[in-house]
Amino acid sequence: MAPVPPVACDSSDEKQAPRIGSIRAILFDKDGTLLDFQRTWGPAVQEVMRQLAGGDTAAYERLARASRFVEPEHRLLPDSPLIGEPTNVYGVLWAEALRRHPSPEFFAEIDRLLREATTLHLVAIGNPKAVLTEIAARKYRLGMITNDPERTARLHAHKLGIDQLLDCIVGCDSGFGAKPEPGPVLAFARAIGVATADLVVVGDTVLDLLAAHRAGAAALGVLTGPAAHATLAPYADALIASYEELPAWLDNR
Repeated sequence: MAPVPPVACDSSDEKQAPRIGSIRAILFDKDGTLLDFQRTWGPAVQEVMRQLAGGDTAAYERLARASRFVEPEHRLLPDSPLIGEPTNVYGVLWAEALRRHPSPEFFAEIDRLLREATTLHLVAIGNPKAVLTEIAARKYRLGMITNDPERTARLHAHKLGIDQLLDCIVGCDSGFGAKPEPGPVLAFARAIGVATADLVVVGDTVLDLLAAHRAGAAALGVLTGPAAHATLAPYADALIASYEELPAWLDNR
């Protein structure tokens, strides 16, 4: 898969009018939406960068700069390429920092190390199993899309206890492209037989919201990730503080 370039958002990507109509299915982003991004990815990224650097302090510092990683706080800045982008985007930067070739084998090594580290350090936002169980009981179809590899997403979903509640999990390597392109959203809609007009995507980044709109779905932003309200608002049909407010939002919309 060719690297996905950074998203250039313009006025044509912003919401033009309220889009939310009937809702039959809900598609969740993972990191920053169901998972606490900084508490999961902060220590995991630090651990993996140290492994890859192999004790070379200069190489580690180059990795941290390329990742926009704040060492004392173990967190990634909002403009970090690791927030939302697939491995073959930030992996090129990591390869340059390590003086390695940006090969598929190197990207696979990154995926393996991050899969292990993020699963070990995984921290949920609230109680995804309880909230998604409640929503599924209302007969909504549920899914997950992520720019992580599908295998990583499935491991995380299993550890959260929500894998049996999801009708479909689509990762960046599932064959449908990566957000902000509409392919993952369209793939979910096709898999469950629901029109995208009856689908809402819940996510914490502009990439999530753009993918929703480009697929013809509604975009519901949550404020639990690194992106600020002002960043998400132009691209969201609605904003809530957290996915935990989703049952009440569905009741009151």
